[in-house]
Amino acid sequence: MIENALTILHTIRVQDILDIAIISIMISALLIWFKDRASRFVFWGITLLGIVYGLARFFQLYLTTVVLQAFFAIVLFVLVVIFQEDLRRFFERLALLGRFRRRFFAVAAFNEGVEILAQTAANLAHKRIGALIVIQGHDPLDRHLTGGNNLDGILSQPLLESIFDPHSIGHDGAVLVDGNRLMRFGCHLPLSANAAHYGSLGLRHTAALGLSERSDAICIVVSEERGTISLAKGENIQQIANASALRIELEAFYAWRTPPTKTGPIVRWLKENQREKVIAVLLACTLWAIFGYQRETIRRDFTIPIEYRNPPAEWVLEEPQVTTAKIMLMGHSQAFQLMRPDELKISVDLADIQPGKQEVSLTQGMVKTPSNLTVTSINPDRITVVTSRLISLTVPIEVLTENEPPQGFAVQKISVTPADVRILIPRRLSGKRIRIMTEPIDLAQLDVQRSFTPSLRYPTDIQFAGGKTPVVRVVVTTRQGGTPAR
Repeated sequence: MIENALTILHTIRVQDILDIAIISIMISALLIWFKDRASRFVFWGITLLGIVYGLARFFQLYLTTVVLQAFFAIVLFVLVVIFQEDLRRFFERLALLGRFRRRFFAVAAFNEGVEILAQTAANLAHKRIGALIVIQGHDPLDRHLTGGNNLDGILSQPLLESIFDPHSIGHDGAVLVDGNRLMRFGCHLPLSANAAHYGSLGLRHTAALGLSERSDAICIVVSEERGTISLAKGENIQQIANASALRIELEAFYAWRTPPTKTGPIVRWLKENQREKVIAVLLACTLWAIFGYQRETIRRDFTIPIEYRNPPAEWVLEEPQVTTAKIMLMGHSQAFQLMRPDELKISVDLADIQPGKQEVSLTQGMVKTPSNLTVTSINPDRITVVTSRLISLTVPIEVLTENEPPQGFAVQKISVTPADVRILIPRRLSGKRIRIMTEPIDLAQLDVQRSFTPSLRYPTDIQFAGGKTPVVRVVVTTRQGGTPAR
């Protein structure tokens, strides 16, 4: 077993280390995310079934494997249903990663905000005025809040007490506090489905508990019936004894929301949730050893095209050309699974080619393959290339026409600019007639159009001097009546 471990360590590559690191980060993110959620037991239950399935495959337990395969065929839909809220929050966090702005408050402003919230809640409780104050954490809350009005004002005790005044239009809703600013008032929150566990809760308490179940925000609730203060956080709601106790809770929340940054972000990240990170690395290594470790080397044959690049100016490859070759690649099965066969090709550089007939060796360096695959053979390993200098000719442009002119019109003259073009042809076409023609000009349009810019028709194995197809302009001169020109 030790020898097998040493063999794995000797054959591990940089790509494998990167592979394990990415999977470790993903697993640790899931573990950290689910560790404080009520649905974490379902998550661990499915994980346990996955371990049982892996053991059943390893010990070849046929019936257990078949049953669990049927279960995992629908497990994705089960996960979406069970973890729909948790997954939504996870992807929101992932999408906003790096965009969160860390708000640093001065010590005086920080203490002032906590004091305002605690004192306001105590005054409202003493007067038996109901209130619901939401303090935002890291999670976005827009999709949880309905109704309300935007305010974006500086947090103050008179402003809060005026909003919750029974004669105010927004006193029945919640206010949203973000840092030291009051962002919205008169908002409505989602109600909790687990309020029955806490006995008889009022509507404000049920709404506060519902938001704490869906986000990391905390909610201060003042009961107008009992004159008490409650705090909802982390899917729980509890009564707070007095303003001093509430102040301690708020200071702890703000300290968690904006922790001191004495160390760098990487060091701080490594120090947090160390147990989950160690478990994630062990799981990633185990998964790599089971599924990613490349145990055997295989060989496969492919027939791929040959690409001829950088031919010298005014030189041409004579027919016939070798267009394909058969190669054998060697590597691990995982490498072949990630490879795209349609991207394989042999590139032959003709920049230094000589005129006439010559042989070119096909080498491994000409084959574009992934770095984790090796070319073991090429068949044929040598090809014959015949090159010749192109011959320059000047050929007139012929104008083709179709249909008859409209009634009352006759063609007097057809002129084309340029009248001829310079072309380059292979030596094998020397002495043969080369025709450069325009696409047919529709004479039936002469009543509305006299000038045309048609495309050209020409043999595929010729080239135009300069490497560009010329733009041709045809002008048709007409006269009234008479017999059309032929």
